[in-house]
Amino acid sequence: MDWRTKLLDPAPLARQDYTSLATPVYRGSTVVFDDQAAVTDDWRQHENGYSYGLYGTPTALELASRIAAIEGAHQTLVVPGGQAAIALIYLAYCKAGSHALVPHSAYGPNKAMAEGLMRGLDVEVEPYDPLIGDDISDLIRENTALIWCESPGSVTMDIQDVPAIVAAAHAKGVAVALDNTYSAGVLFDAFAHGVDVSMQALTKYVGGHSDLLLGTVSARDAAALDRLGPIYQQLGLAVSPDDCSLALRGLQTLAVRLDALERNTLEVAHWLARQPLVDEVYHPALPDCPGHNIWARDFSGSSSVFSFTFNDSVSSDQVINFINALKVFRIGMSWGGVHSLAVVYPKLERPNQDFAGRIVRLNIGLEVPSDLMADLEQAMSGLAP
Repeated sequence: MDWRTKLLDPAPLARQDYTSLATPVYRGSTVVFDDQAAVTDDWRQHENGYSYGLYGTPTALELASRIAAIEGAHQTLVVPGGQAAIALIYLAYCKAGSHALVPHSAYGPNKAMAEGLMRGLDVEVEPYDPLIGDDISDLIRENTALIWCESPGSVTMDIQDVPAIVAAAHAKGVAVALDNTYSAGVLFDAFAHGVDVSMQALTKYVGGHSDLLLGTVSARDAAALDRLGPIYQQLGLAVSPDDCSLALRGLQTLAVRLDALERNTLEVAHWLARQPLVDEVYHPALPDCPGHNIWARDFSGSSSVFSFTFNDSVSSDQVINFINALKVFRIGMSWGGVHSLAVVYPKLERPNQDFAGRIVRLNIGLEVPSDLMADLEQAMSGLAP
């Protein structure tokens, strides 16, 4: 064999019995088969073997299997981000002429997709009161194909009665999908509460360090997976094995990070609730937060993101000044990482609620809470009348 050909021979020459605590990073698009009869193009690689890198290398499938194990899912699909996960679920369950329901407090890009892509595909996505509970039955139509839940809701942290919504939906043959990112797939047991499809942005807690973009879609059973899989294949939702490797590493510290983040966040939230310039703190673990009783019933813990509003003695311009005066907190839209972030929502829209530019969302990181509270205090000092 010519040396040039030897350069291209993929057969390994080194020993292959190396065992490590880390999952190898398998990069590859092409799968090589032993014979022609084995050639296939099938997204069901968990069951039927590897067919094409588009559907995941062993690194991606290891991540998917580990997410499925901790969520109690039948199977999990890894996708490029949380928004890709939302799109996959919409397109798997809705078609032209379908009706879907999404809470007012859902993740903004979910609602944007409802008004944009889905409307363009002749799918009507109707917003609903996240606190509706089993009264959602009154909104279900003959053509309702999907009900979204997100608990807690984005920014306003509304706690939904997911079991009640699921019961009403299933009584009429409608599937329920849950954005379970806040809970990292573990603080709220989606499948124990009857949800059909659970998704999360691994960008947040599983990644944990603000350095990757990934999402997952987990199916309750084979029927849900059969709805999702073909659309997953057709959309070509390939993921980077390097990002999957970072997420696998993040899983190893997820439990200790969630515990530390919960402690830090509760300390800061309780402190904020005592501040004279603060009107309300939206953290579901606080007893006076709306929905606290449902949170205590259904959740095993809380995580790092919550919001608060200034009272009406503080103007919207002063809120902007407060954000800009922060030193330890950085201004940023995401959450779930080790750094504390703050952002104001000057035009947040909720039915029958006017926050007048005074609602702020915080992500509490792993900094010492006393430093975070001191930072908030010094930024508030410039707001005193």
